Amino acid sequence: MRLCLTTSLSSLSWLLPREQAALQAAGVLTVGDALARIPRRYEDRRRSADIASLTDGDTVSLPVHVYSAGWRFSYKRYFEVSAGAEGDPHGARLLLRWFNMPYVAKLLAVGMNLSVYGKVKIYGGKLTLANPDFEVMEEEDTGARLVAAAMGMAVCPPAGEVAPAAERIHTGRIVPIYRAVSGMPARNYRTLVWRVLRELPADTPPPGYDPAPAYPWRQAVRDIHFPAEQADADKARLRFALEECFTRQFRVAWKRARSEARAGQVTATDDAYVRELLDALPFSLTGAQQRCVEEIRADMASPRQMNRLLQGDVGSGKTLVALCAMLYAIGSGKTAALIAPTQILAEQHFRNFRRLLAHTDIPISLRTGGRADDTGLVLESPDADDGTPRLIIGTHALLYKKSRPKHLGLAVIDEQHKFGVEQREAFISSAEGEVPDVLVMTATPIPRTLTLTLYGDLDVSVIDELPPGRGEITTATRNPDRMQRVIKFMRDELAEGRQIYIVSPLVEESEKQDRASAVAQLAHWQEIFPEQRLGLLHGRLSPDEKDAVMSAFRSGETNILVATTVVEVGVDVPNATIMLINDADSFGLSQLHQLRGRIGRGQHKSWCILLSKAKEGEPGREKCDIMCRTLNGFEIAEEDFRLRGPGDVLGTAQSGLGAVQFPEWLADMRLIHRAARDAAAILARDPELLLPEHASLRALVAGESDTRVVS
Repeated sequence: MRLCLTTSLSSLSWLLPREQAALQAAGVLTVGDALARIPRRYEDRRRSADIASLTDGDTVSLPVHVYSAGWRFSYKRYFEVSAGAEGDPHGARLLLRWFNMPYVAKLLAVGMNLSVYGKVKIYGGKLTLANPDFEVMEEEDTGARLVAAAMGMAVCPPAGEVAPAAERIHTGRIVPIYRAVSGMPARNYRTLVWRVLRELPADTPPPGYDPAPAYPWRQAVRDIHFPAEQADADKARLRFALEECFTRQFRVAWKRARSEARAGQVTATDDAYVRELLDALPFSLTGAQQRCVEEIRADMASPRQMNRLLQGDVGSGKTLVALCAMLYAIGSGKTAALIAPTQILAEQHFRNFRRLLAHTDIPISLRTGGRADDTGLVLESPDADDGTPRLIIGTHALLYKKSRPKHLGLAVIDEQHKFGVEQREAFISSAEGEVPDVLVMTATPIPRTLTLTLYGDLDVSVIDELPPGRGEITTATRNPDRMQRVIKFMRDELAEGRQIYIVSPLVEESEKQDRASAVAQLAHWQEIFPEQRLGLLHGRLSPDEKDAVMSAFRSGETNILVATTVVEVGVDVPNATIMLINDADSFGLSQLHQLRGRIGRGQHKSWCILLSKAKEGEPGREKCDIMCRTLNGFEIAEEDFRLRGPGDVLGTAQSGLGAVQFPEWLADMRLIHRAARDAAAILARDPELLLPEHASLRALVAGESDTRVVS
């Protein structure tokens, strides 16, 4: 049978039914799927040595001859082979022992030559390899070879004393290590990939557009799975990283081209509301805010749809810039809507906007999935949408048809990374036949390379300065075993009428994680401050319970809020001056920066206290040191990117990037620029992708293919 990338694995007669079932359960259905699961690492199994020179702890791969074989029993039954150098029956011996692997007894017999790999241990004065990987190297026992083949064990063809390294799979070479497939031994999966590569025709075309024809796809696939040298694997990864980077950049370029060609609405025809707001403010916008407002106004005054990212550090004044944009839309006779990820944040925006616009006649409404509280929040019915220009704030409720705003001129998405791609698209497309301008906001600074990748289809406005008058923040690291001075300091701040956040990584104590929990911390701090009023906030509370806890803290009814990271976004209590973070080394830098952003929001000096037992030189301590050194969120984002790597920084598919096989390209600005240039050149030459050589790209942007190595 001639293999191709779409050949079903179930059609391979040499795969056992149970292995086919295991692969199917793992989503590995075709030859292309099998090759798409690239190795997560490699082991160099080429080191060989004389048996007599081996010592305890050595990891070796060496040829041996089987001199005896049979079952043994001590504390458990196992199969044992006594092996040595071929032709030297009286020489040094190496014992090979297999536990809980009864099939090995059917594969091995006296007189065989093997290649074995494992870690040497000395038991009872004897050199031993426990459960070593092995390959039969000769055809002394045809029956054993047939059994081995039937069980998916690799048996190399004879080639003199030992088969060439290029013919070995599990020993004597650089060996690929794959992510586990439940129900299928690792060596069997390795054998599957080996056989597929051997049987795949040399003229198999690349599965998609090939941005690196000088390095043939077929050779690169071979190099990434079974490299002769580590440098070959590195070269192949770079080739596929370029391919993946190009695929992402092409999608971005295509989306941007379609967006620029789409007719939008002119939604900045009147600036009266904006001038009225700015005149009423007791302060002036910063230069960065003014620049961003003007960039947004220019977009909204154009008939082209605006797609803009507003990026700013914690406390930089993004919300006020967004409000100006919303007032441009309302002044032009349109409705403006803002969607927030939580009810707490939506209600906070509602209160702030109502206060800032108290001098106007603009209807402001709040649409959430919860109930109005006793502070006068108005949950307006969608039936009240009579066409009057208005400002609407909501949560995920705005995604549902009955609550979608009508006559939408501007859609603002706050903390956009908290929403899935489909959710964002549902909100943006909520207008009935109209294409609204779109402004997405994030308070999470993003490294430059990720901005180009995630938001290359958006114009970007950056607020890179903080407003004057913000409270000074000092950050310090403290050992939790020495808390007396910290407690005294907290007591002094409470006596001044200030409030405190105490954040922990867990909700409740866990046997698996030695980390502080919010529930245990509540009891702990109640003992220390029995005279104070404490609140508890975490993600397991119902929306009504969260609202009640936050209302009590916001009003000053409670002095200390014990919480998890649920407070990292959008909580604004200017009177809170201490942020105490337990096990600070367990958080990412960007998350620590978000938490610190909850203080320093008023005129009082604030302190962020990082509790950590991490020692000098440890990664956790380095994170704390970076936090103490700078308040600049963009600098922190770059450091976070450096420490954790692009794969961990992305974290969630909600970023819009989805799974990334080769995350190293996300940190390579040159690769991203090269891919972006190549994508732009193709679209400039063939805007509609009508040329035959661009068929795979048409499928790509139509959502019919993905970005894996093969498909």
